[in-house]
Amino acid sequence: MKSEPSDVSIDDALAAPNVTVAWTGVRNYQARNFMRDAMQVGDGVLFYHSSCAQPGIAGLARVVSGVRPDPTQFDPASPYYDPKSPPDKPRWLLLDVQVERKTRLLALPELRADPALADLLVLQRGNRLSITPVEPRHWQHVLALLA
Repeated sequence: MKSEPSDVSIDDALAAPNVTVAWTGVRNYQARNFMRDAMQVGDGVLFYHSSCAQPGIAGLARVVSGVRPDPTQFDPASPYYDPKSPPDKPRWLLLDVQVERKTRLLALPELRADPALADLLVLQRGNRLSITPVEPRHWQHVLALLA
């Protein structure tokens, strides 16, 4: 799961009550569908910093809730406001993520240089999704790199 550190960094998440963050602002249907259809309570999350000087994996987290409507879609003051999303049939969802630990930064160049991660979805050219699935073999490899 990607987050811009200027919005929510790993340090912000660690400082949140119960170390839990509501993952708001997902405004891509494919990313929403990954969250809605594939993510379950207890699933591991690679907390990835994006759109910053040093993008990369900054920590580990886990999913701690099911999906529910993202309230920012209904708030005209929010940058994530969607006037076309009706309250009775919301387009956008969120789930809660709880940070387990901050890690060393596993930076994008290091991820790209590792042949075992060559087909990791988040590394594919043109991929701009904020949420992408991680295969178990990639998950285990990343954990080994962070050990």
